[in-house]
Amino acid sequence: MPKTTGHGDREKYLVARLAKKIPSIGSFGNRAVPFGIGDDSAVLRPSGQSEFVVSCDFSLEGVHFRGATHPAVSIGYRCLVRAASDIVAMGACPRYFLVALALPAEKTPPAAKGANWLDSFSSGMGRAARELGMLLIGGDITVNQSVSICITVIGELPAGLAISRAGARPGHLIYVTGTLGAAQLGLEILLRGSTRKPAPAKLLQPHLYPRIPVGFAQAVARRRIPSAMMDISDGLSTDLSRMCESSRTGARLFAAQIPQVDAHRPALDPLQLALHGGEDYSLLFTAPPRRAPLLRAIAAKTKTRITHIGEITRSRKILLVDSNGHESPLEPRGWDPFRVKNQ
Repeated sequence: MPKTTGHGDREKYLVARLAKKIPSIGSFGNRAVPFGIGDDSAVLRPSGQSEFVVSCDFSLEGVHFRGATHPAVSIGYRCLVRAASDIVAMGACPRYFLVALALPAEKTPPAAKGANWLDSFSSGMGRAARELGMLLIGGDITVNQSVSICITVIGELPAGLAISRAGARPGHLIYVTGTLGAAQLGLEILLRGSTRKPAPAKLLQPHLYPRIPVGFAQAVARRRIPSAMMDISDGLSTDLSRMCESSRTGARLFAAQIPQVDAHRPALDPLQLALHGGEDYSLLFTAPPRRAPLLRAIAAKTKTRITHIGEITRSRKILLVDSNGHESPLEPRGWDPFRVKNQ
């Protein structure tokens, strides 16, 4: 965090409050991070055989979450997980993060509600940091009319092993991890509410507290199995379109093979949730068919569900194949912040 000048006493107090809840590197640092929070910038020392992977991600009130709907502890947890997911999807281990946090005055101490909100937010972020093995090393805090969070994540992996989204080739198989549409189902339940009884926590968990397959991603990257990989943050239809565009390929998806949720709601179509629902943070990846046995072995060892859902084609089209073998174009209709405000 920056040096404390001017409004520094307040800022120093807020930084200290965050540091109590979130694993962090203090001013005196350690061998890998000689300077941490409390200085102008963090200093990192990578090992000689590794390289850093860096990404940043916004979480904005009214765009990515609703302050009146989402608990502060979930906001803190989700914003770090969603930022780390991009790092994990390249096969790297997320290690450090910086937080740029802008809050309304009523959400900061000494206001009683502010103390409660900030502590809950920090607890959620701290929980995610501990699960992911990450350390807070810096950032910035200021005031704003609404909550604005920008997280920069720094990951590490052996040199030359980073996986991009541009390596898919015709004939390669398409896989996903986990069950698709679970996060969107949780969001729909959260927004629609219930007039009878609260929704089971297990249905809300994928949206409020998403999990990412860190161990699996690192294991397949080190064995150089995926030809292309990315996370499903905006929906399968949209993210597969991005992968194919980067790889200059097309794809055929088999609807019956896509892992779907039990929607529990007549108005919600499980296949549509799986195709277009966002924020699952599952991995979408491709691999040559000959690598399938090793892939299944790693999935079993890391207790990760993987599903073969399609194949990469030479055509630049993305087609959805139904149970009768009928093919239809699959349009990217996942989450788009420039089109609508889904959260």
